[in-house]
Amino acid sequence: MKIIVFFLCLTLGVNFLSAQDIERNVKERLTDYFGRYTATAKISTPKLKSVDIDYERKTIAIHASESFAYQPFRPETVEAVYNQVKELLPGPVHYYRLTIFADGKPIEELIPNIYRNKKKDKERMSLKTDYKGAAWVKNISRPNEISRGLQDRHIAIWQSHGNYFKNDKNEWGWQRPRLFCTTEDLFTQSFVLPYVIPMLENAGAIVYTPRERDTQKNEIIVDNDTPNASLYLEVGSKKAHWTTAPIKGFAQKKAIYRDGENPFTDGTCRFIPTERKKKKKNKDQAFAEWVPTLPAKGEYAVYVSYRTLPNSVSDAKYLVFHNGGVTEFKVNQKIGGGTWVYLGTFEFDKGNNDYGMVVLSNESSEHGVVCADAVRFGGGMGNIARGGKISGLPRYLEGARYSAQWVGMPYEVYAGRKGENDYADDINTRSNTINYLSGGSVYNPQQPGLGIPLEMTMALHSDAGCSKTDELIGSLGIYTTDFNNGKLNTGIDRYASRDLADILLTQIQKDIYSSYNLSWTRRSMWNRNYSETRLPATPSTIIELLSHQNFADMQLGHDPNFKFTVGRAIYKGILQFVAGQHDKEYVVQPLPVSNFAIRFGKKKNTLELSWKGENDPQEPTAQPREYIVYTRIGYGGFDNGTLVSKTSHTAKIEPGLVYSFKVTAVNRGGESFPSEILSAYKAKRERERVLIINGFDRVSGPAVINTFDKAGFDLEQDPGVPYLSNISFSGAQIGFDRAQAGKEGEGSLGYSGRELEGMKIAGNTFDYPFIHGKAIQAAGKYSFVSCSDEAVENGTVTLEDYPVVDYILGMEKEDPVHKVYYKTFSSAMQRIITSYCQSGGNLFVSGAYVGSDMSGTQGNREFTEKILKYGYQNSMTDKSSNRINGLGRTITIPRMPNETSYAVPAPDCIVPVDTAFPVFTYVPGNQSAGIAYKGNYRTFVLGFPFESIQSEADRATIMAGILGFFTQR
Repeated sequence: MKIIVFFLCLTLGVNFLSAQDIERNVKERLTDYFGRYTATAKISTPKLKSVDIDYERKTIAIHASESFAYQPFRPETVEAVYNQVKELLPGPVHYYRLTIFADGKPIEELIPNIYRNKKKDKERMSLKTDYKGAAWVKNISRPNEISRGLQDRHIAIWQSHGNYFKNDKNEWGWQRPRLFCTTEDLFTQSFVLPYVIPMLENAGAIVYTPRERDTQKNEIIVDNDTPNASLYLEVGSKKAHWTTAPIKGFAQKKAIYRDGENPFTDGTCRFIPTERKKKKKNKDQAFAEWVPTLPAKGEYAVYVSYRTLPNSVSDAKYLVFHNGGVTEFKVNQKIGGGTWVYLGTFEFDKGNNDYGMVVLSNESSEHGVVCADAVRFGGGMGNIARGGKISGLPRYLEGARYSAQWVGMPYEVYAGRKGENDYADDINTRSNTINYLSGGSVYNPQQPGLGIPLEMTMALHSDAGCSKTDELIGSLGIYTTDFNNGKLNTGIDRYASRDLADILLTQIQKDIYSSYNLSWTRRSMWNRNYSETRLPATPSTIIELLSHQNFADMQLGHDPNFKFTVGRAIYKGILQFVAGQHDKEYVVQPLPVSNFAIRFGKKKNTLELSWKGENDPQEPTAQPREYIVYTRIGYGGFDNGTLVSKTSHTAKIEPGLVYSFKVTAVNRGGESFPSEILSAYKAKRERERVLIINGFDRVSGPAVINTFDKAGFDLEQDPGVPYLSNISFSGAQIGFDRAQAGKEGEGSLGYSGRELEGMKIAGNTFDYPFIHGKAIQAAGKYSFVSCSDEAVENGTVTLEDYPVVDYILGMEKEDPVHKVYYKTFSSAMQRIITSYCQSGGNLFVSGAYVGSDMSGTQGNREFTEKILKYGYQNSMTDKSSNRINGLGRTITIPRMPNETSYAVPAPDCIVPVDTAFPVFTYVPGNQSAGIAYKGNYRTFVLGFPFESIQSEADRATIMAGILGFFTQR
């Protein structure tokens, strides 16, 4: 018996030792595997946390460290990891069933649903939750129908930080340091406002941002309680009359507001029963009318307000009368009462008039009431006092805490710290605002609020960190799962937020690579406890796009082309995520059209417009299906657009008026960004025709300094050319010492000034054929059309058809640092212009770099000297003067960044060649600024942009002189 027990113990001991050996062996192999693991993202080295081998069930559970989950997982990634680990396992456990965990989940469950080949995780999808009601706001005048985009989806986006009150220092300031001409508080705005939000709205989404979105510094509020210098008017019908609602409304009773004061509880609001649409127009209509007295002509965001009443309707009809006509909106007053509701941004004239107003009709398909409260025009200046002082900045530059107070949020939404810590409150306000707005909706059913079905949030930040070897820092994503028992407020799994982060990072990296042939660094996806990802009721993520502290990142970050690429990537990522959440198909909105051109039509008083649709090689669904042609007459605004099915359009015109057009491409996913703006004019007594070529396509970041010991951006040499405008600059860079990289404060690399804060710097409006055309119109008896330079280079437009050609080059120039080709005269254009001149044409050219951009090669110099008859001398870098003499006048051009027209920091000094002669000179110095040549053909070339001449009267006189020079024989 003792012998049997001895052998049994010996056997068990051998087996136990064998199991110990196996487990030690497995741990050693796995420790080595994770230590050597190479991820597709830049993550910290993962480690083995534990291994659990179950010999009875023949299973192995491997738990990796959290950093292993920071990478993107795809079916092929997961399969490769499992195969690699399986190969490592020793014989006795080689065929055990494996599960590899990271961040508490099997790694196969970390694959976002949209990338899965097999079964999807319905626990993190919104299949049972979808909003079926009317959209909060809908533009009824939109000519195209969107069916596979983000139509009627409500999305929250915000740009990081903003100016805030530092309680401990009793002063206002930024939340992040001034580096490389900007600060994060300003920088992320330049992605979200001009690119991300418009792209989402072009896809049909209703977008809310908890920071002010309008960059207009003026703000006029028209209200029944306090109309001020503006007009509020009510008209009733036979059956319906306006009455004061039994609930408080908005009133602006002071200029400056202290903490906790809510203007949405200081006044009254009005309501009226609805009526069905009348059969006869203008017969017994009931409406309210808000007519602002505006301090300046410009673009103003229009916000309406109302209160949600027990029988409010979902189709309140608002009409916005603006410079381009009338745009109709339907607003769902069943939700969103007691705050500012954004309709759109429109151009209005100065003063007050009957074509600049908002009208609310009581016409509705539903039986109920519509409510009227204040209407706001423009974003305005900050008006929230903290510590007895206001920020002094436009409201769009302030943090969400102050915007939330102005839009009527309850005190607890924006002041959880009771006014003692604005920094912490501002961070929480972003999420709290969205939760309050969405409270009571299908996506946030348990929380009280305004019922707006906001179904996801994204915060765009930039990050700290630098590389002294100019490597890219790249993008990081953040999400939170350890909150509310791992559930979002609809009950779906919080790992939906990880899906959102993954999709966005994937699309950003993919699109940057395809646009720039650049391996953009993808960093981790952190599952961390951040307010902006913990508090939202819906899927949410923070995207730390790049490092504002890293020179290599900021070289791209300041480039408007890069901003467009990133904006489009974010839009596409959100589209994919939302479509995936509801298991819907999607279509990506098209790219902008190209080769835009206008010719005079064969029929009397017509114009023929043509263009080319662009396919997106990255997105097979993004093909154009139709197009929208927008029209502007004179100095008015653009209309709501005309939908056309072909890449051409015939427009009827009236002689004596300047017509302008822009074109967008549309499909079922939405609308592209617009083309450049082209103009045309038919003189009543035409003597000659002029072709205007728009060759000014350039947008770019500022001049780059990149040497062994210095790095940064030189705003004085060239502040760059913004797309439309630039709201991101704080001031000129002061610290260029590479040795101080990674530091903050005075002396650090990138340290910058503050002199440009609050300035909306003018950029390329793509509207210069109009400015040139108005000068041609003023000369009398000249008609004109215009086209893009691509249309000329591709043979769509023939120069020989026109006796006079005006070639706009603006700030066009080639720049090796920025990745897009912006040559003044391409090889094709040189050949075409040479042929035109040799056939006896008359050519007017103007641009800031017509000499310097063509001085680099002998071939380019021969073209300017032998054909255009000028040579390059130098550039005017001295900015002490903006005066130029010529044609009997002294004119001025803007030399420094400003809000009116783009800066011309270094116009060219060009000298006459052959029998050409100088016609303009810079003051002082008397260096040649323009030349004219009279031979078998004639040229007139300016070393500065014609459209930059600040006086309209000067432009008209000079253009008349140029045309006279061309036509007088």
